[in-house]
Amino acid sequence: MENPFKKILEHQEVPKVLKEKVLGDVAKIKLAIDMADLFVVKYPNTMGSLLTLREEKEDKKPKKK
Repeated sequence: MENPFKKILEHQEVPKVLKEKVLGDVAKIKLAIDMADLFVVKYPNTMGSLLTLREEKEDKKPKKK
């Protein structure tokens, strides 16, 4: 099976508008992935770490009578 993209690149230049649209779409997808990573993975990990540190700090405090 032939790669159609190689044919395009060999015989003609890709229109600038099309290239900008594709690169813009790729940038939007990358931004969406970064935002999802921030709110789905990093934020919960940070909150979990903060809660764990707080619990450890409270466990080390001398208990008042």
